[in-house]
Amino acid sequence: MSEESRETLEMDVVFVGAGPASLAGAYRLAELIEQHNAADGAEPIEIEIAVLEKGKELGSHALSGAVVDPVAFQELFPEDWQQAPFEAPVGPDRVLWLSESKAHTVPTPPPLSNHGYYVASLGKLVKWLGEKAEEKGVSVFPEFPASQVLVEDGAVVGVRTKDQGVDKEGEKKANFQPGMDIRTRCTVLGEGVRGTLVKQLDERLDLWAGKNPMTYSIGIKEHWELPEGRITPGSVTHTMSWPLGKDLFGGGFIYGMEGNVAAVGLVIGLDYENPWTDPHALFQRMKTHPEVAKLLAGGKMINYGAKAIPEGGWYAMPKLYGDGFLIVGDSGGFLNSQKLKGISLGMKSGMLAAETIFECLKADRFGEADLAAFKAKVDGSWLKKDLWKVRNFHQGFDKGLFGGVVQGALGFVTGGRGWGVKSRLETEAGHERMRRLDRHPQPKPPAVEPDGELTFDRLADVYNSGTSHEEDQPVHLQVADPSICVERCTVEYGNPCERFCPAAVYEVVDDAEAAAGRRLQINASNCVHCKTCDIMDPYQIITWVPPEGGGGPSYGRM
Repeated sequence: MSEESRETLEMDVVFVGAGPASLAGAYRLAELIEQHNAADGAEPIEIEIAVLEKGKELGSHALSGAVVDPVAFQELFPEDWQQAPFEAPVGPDRVLWLSESKAHTVPTPPPLSNHGYYVASLGKLVKWLGEKAEEKGVSVFPEFPASQVLVEDGAVVGVRTKDQGVDKEGEKKANFQPGMDIRTRCTVLGEGVRGTLVKQLDERLDLWAGKNPMTYSIGIKEHWELPEGRITPGSVTHTMSWPLGKDLFGGGFIYGMEGNVAAVGLVIGLDYENPWTDPHALFQRMKTHPEVAKLLAGGKMINYGAKAIPEGGWYAMPKLYGDGFLIVGDSGGFLNSQKLKGISLGMKSGMLAAETIFECLKADRFGEADLAAFKAKVDGSWLKKDLWKVRNFHQGFDKGLFGGVVQGALGFVTGGRGWGVKSRLETEAGHERMRRLDRHPQPKPPAVEPDGELTFDRLADVYNSGTSHEEDQPVHLQVADPSICVERCTVEYGNPCERFCPAAVYEVVDDAEAAAGRRLQINASNCVHCKTCDIMDPYQIITWVPPEGGGGPSYGRM
């Protein structure tokens, strides 16, 4: 396509991704400008602020547990933060240590004490934040997936949105619309975990130079509608050990929501050694525990979702600024992995980005040296205090559950340092920990046969995620060399993509016409946008890119 035919839109500041970080940042920036313009004698600042969202509507791709520390809401909306649509204040709060058939209540570790917090639906919170931002004059554009970062002379000058109306073969359809170039003075990347544009910038600028690689977990979650009175809104249960055992990082959760709904989920570290590990199957197995099955008996599963979680901590955060750009929220690793909380941290990162941009607007400079003030603001805020205390938490689990628990407890009393650590525990990328079957045979976990009432297969769960994509479009899961999947991965790792994907996207199927008699089949329409494949593929040949605007899950209340 000739660039002359591509429309260009000039904006001053664009936030990519309509999550809590971007929306809080856009609101805060508009608020600062409003306050500035109301001051006597101030020279008015008139700018255009936009938020781009790939989902069909705000909240449709938003997924979290979620128990929310309201601190960022209190800071951003001091007069009306309680109007935010939280489900309920946290009430009964407990931790269960599970064996296969028993549940033992254990003392709640301080990081898992949720007094003063709220059970919430991230989708509902995002919609509310979007409305607040629009009231301040921020333009919010759903179905606008940003697919390319625009860089000129080493500076980010905007983003390009995805072409629409392209068929599976890459040919233009009758409804073809070229993507738009949105040129900006500052671009804020808050596109979530393993962001596409952050990944592009990392290839250019080596954003993780001198850092630990980011490590991740996957969170898998269902909503259950339960009989009247079965669960109390605001009740919080966390589980440890079974079915993960001593070698897998993670744990389960059960949160009480309004309307007799329970949020039930399992978090599993994406740094496991055994390639037969199947996070979806482990979650289904968790529900068969007598304590959980008793709660869900007579209920109905109504929603499903999955999402990767950035758990690398302080030492795995990328460089957060550069010429013309800032990185916020999950894209920047703003998550406390010990508390498993990131919503308020993400919001605060967006707010500090807004304060940085406001100063740059007044100076009319957006170079790297000017935007470096963002890192100084992060270091001087409660964000660093919160993240510094858990800087070695996830790394402590590299040697297993009990070592991690001990290291985590010691980290708690030593301000995050832990036992025998000067300051920083190093680690490796999660996919590098996976062991080859042809060199280190691994046991296959027992199978879980779905019964359609308590346990479900991937396709049933995907149906309940509301996932929908335009079928006739290029596959948005790009595999650099599919031959590796059948010629090497089958022998070396047993095709773990068939297991680590929670949505039945990847299948290695027989094909007499294929050179190896088998081929990789990608069921892209099932994708719930969790990014696990991009993270966990042992060869790092899978790249997740946005599909056509609006495609993907419809989480709504999730």
